[in-house]
Amino acid sequence: MDNAVAPIFVAIYLLTVLLASTEIVSLPIAALLGATLSIFFGLHYGLFTYEEAINFIDVKLLGLLIGMMIISEIAERSGLFRIVALYAIKLAGGDPLKLFFSTCFTSAIVSLFLSDITAIMLIAAAVGTISKLMGYDPIPYFVSAAIMINLGGTSTLIGSVSNMIIGTSSGLSFTDFINYLAVCEIALWFLTGTILYLFYKPRLGEKKPLSKYDPWEGIEDRAETYKAMIVVVLFLFLLALSDHWQIGPEAVALGCAVLALTVSGVEPGEVFKRMDWETIFIISGFFVIIGSVEKTGLLAQVSQSIFEVSGGDVLKSALLILWSSGLTSTVMSNITVALTFSPIIKGLPEANPVAAWSALVLGTNLGGAATPFSGAVCILCLGALKREGISLSFSEFTKIGVLTTFVQLGFSSLYILLRFGLWG
Repeated sequence: MDNAVAPIFVAIYLLTVLLASTEIVSLPIAALLGATLSIFFGLHYGLFTYEEAINFIDVKLLGLLIGMMIISEIAERSGLFRIVALYAIKLAGGDPLKLFFSTCFTSAIVSLFLSDITAIMLIAAAVGTISKLMGYDPIPYFVSAAIMINLGGTSTLIGSVSNMIIGTSSGLSFTDFINYLAVCEIALWFLTGTILYLFYKPRLGEKKPLSKYDPWEGIEDRAETYKAMIVVVLFLFLLALSDHWQIGPEAVALGCAVLALTVSGVEPGEVFKRMDWETIFIISGFFVIIGSVEKTGLLAQVSQSIFEVSGGDVLKSALLILWSSGLTSTVMSNITVALTFSPIIKGLPEANPVAAWSALVLGTNLGGAATPFSGAVCILCLGALKREGISLSFSEFTKIGVLTTFVQLGFSSLYILLRFGLWG
């Protein structure tokens, strides 16, 4: 490790996180400022060249992310995801039990394809409408939707930005994610849904007749919705086959994005305006920051420390990664956590790296709904409730958030033990 300059880059990393967490500046600005300082000091001290600094940024990841954003934006514009959400809620009738679980599972499913921010806004709109129609307390439905959206997509490469980061870093494919983590996620859906139901059962109300409404109401062009549906299905199908064709998921995403733009008839400029460019800049900035820290040899030393603490035991290493990334994600962006931990895991000299990568996927996803400020989806949930004239205290949200987070991490520990045969 380059002991002379390592503290400088660690200080830049900590300054970036501090600026973002205290909201002195926004996260994109903090990330870009940190990247600028990293490049300046890296070049000044000869830690890396300018070309190496540019190569810190993973272009494949950005391609996958941009392609996903375009597909999701066009599908959302067509009303596809809104229709799915409203149909799921309508099938529950006026039964609060069915409505509750319908909301939970629909939230998780929708988050497979949409960013957490878009998913919570979509579900909040649907749940808010139904709550008013039925006269139900909206808090159980809103909070449960936020927690399930945070959980949804854990087992897919495209389920969250942190998964995309881990996927490109580890080389795990779309089918690998499903193979190693789908069983765990589905089990967590039922486990988390049950805990949420038991917690909120007294507040769900009595069964009432459901007012009639048409999920297709407000859809001006059904043909556009069907086109979007075909593109989404095609995208998932091609992702599943991308391994056999030896092409990257970013190529599939960008190809389907071009197809979506072509058949939708939507003005590309309008789509690009609504894309989440902030996330692009956040990831790019942190790639440079983490790449700079990695160049000092510090992360390799951290990898060695984890290996030594675990005594070379794969199970202990995996559990250490699961819990440390999970708890860190309760107070820090899971994008930051994924970018930080990925090079550390690459440096682990262990026999079963898939167990470590799977632990990181679970940890970065599950820690995002412990408190109202653990992630954007929770903050938006509180904002949606406030627009309904309802205030939810920090302690009330945290009580159920911490409970579900620790249960999820505990179950994931057991899953990793059994799935990867690490009990011996």
